[in-house]
Amino acid sequence: MNSLLLMIAVAIAIRSFLASRLDRWNLGAPVVMVAAGVVIGLVNESSIAIALNTEAMLYVAEIVLAVLLFVDATEVRGGRLWGSSPGLVARVLLIAMPVSLVAAMLLGWLLFPGLPWPVLLLLAGVVVPIDFAPAERVVRDRGLSARVRSVLNVESGYNDGIVSPLFLFALILAGDRTQQRTPLDALGTVLPFALKALAVGVLFGALLAVLLTAAHRAHWLTEQSGRVAVLLVPLLTYTATVAIDGNGFVASFVCGVTFRYVHRLAKARQIHRSPAGRDLVRAGALDEDFRLLEDFTSLLTMTLWFVVGVSAVLAFSAGLSWQVALFCFAAITVVRIIPVHLSLAGSVLTHRERLQVGILGPRGTTSVVFGLLAFNRLPEGPVADTILLITVTLVLGSVVLHGIGAGPTVKWLTPAKSGRR
Repeated sequence: MNSLLLMIAVAIAIRSFLASRLDRWNLGAPVVMVAAGVVIGLVNESSIAIALNTEAMLYVAEIVLAVLLFVDATEVRGGRLWGSSPGLVARVLLIAMPVSLVAAMLLGWLLFPGLPWPVLLLLAGVVVPIDFAPAERVVRDRGLSARVRSVLNVESGYNDGIVSPLFLFALILAGDRTQQRTPLDALGTVLPFALKALAVGVLFGALLAVLLTAAHRAHWLTEQSGRVAVLLVPLLTYTATVAIDGNGFVASFVCGVTFRYVHRLAKARQIHRSPAGRDLVRAGALDEDFRLLEDFTSLLTMTLWFVVGVSAVLAFSAGLSWQVALFCFAAITVVRIIPVHLSLAGSVLTHRERLQVGILGPRGTTSVVFGLLAFNRLPEGPVADTILLITVTLVLGSVVLHGIGAGPTVKWLTPAKSGRR
């Protein structure tokens, strides 16, 4: 484990030293870290499975997911909880996403007839949520209309938080080694956990945001201590929720939504009251407290991409079946594109914009963490191995399609003349 951590640190350091040049070559952190992970995995192939399938890796994956859920919820732009296009977001999250989950399960049933339905639900939870870690530039690309960017941004911020309770429910039913397996037991576990999580998430999100605002007004905080305080919010929320037998993932997500709303509202009022209010807004003062959290999240995601590269060596050691390849290709294309396009029919979005929302749906850190959780919590055997193989194949495919190919895809989907809004 120590040698693995050393290799991760070295890879991140090299990527950081060359970040500007690599970005110009369209080689973002996901591509570089995955490649580094593959190289290290090939050199240390015999110890990969032992390193991945450990309690330490499980705990790391859980903490990473809790932080990412919080960050995703706090990064939603647009001034409102559901962004600047709430009607479009509601269609994608409440219509397209459930249809995509069902479609992924049906496709899995056709390609893997031996898998029970809880495992198929697990696979759907891994492959459906989108995440812009492999293609961060997409949501900032002015070649896309403001409506499209808003829908993609809010969806990527909220879909993992919505899917996580369903994923954990499926994980218990699929044979989680730490939980009972009957549907009633699973439901009896998930519902109380979720209710506690909702209460803790709202309470901690609002309370910590109010305390942070009060400390700012009293001039008790330095700029650095404010950033440290924000970094601790998801960690405090997750650990406190788990301590009372609640769902720490749901709590982290709900806390992020609540914290963002209360904090930004209070800080916006404070800034607008100051003489230099407009200049402060333009300078990004609203997001100043989140800078350290963003850097910490970048470090976590680069570590996860390295783990993807290492995992690829283990997952592909037994070969890649056509069923897995077809399932993953369909998951990042038609399983998303068709439900999204249909859910947005009759909306203000044009046919081209609906296609953009459907195609530009990368899979990233959420899929990686969900896949690692399933691989670690399920009994060792073909089911766990299949989930790991699908996770790695899906994410690598998305890195190619949505990471390296994001720029050309946006240009292809954008009219040659002014189709921008």
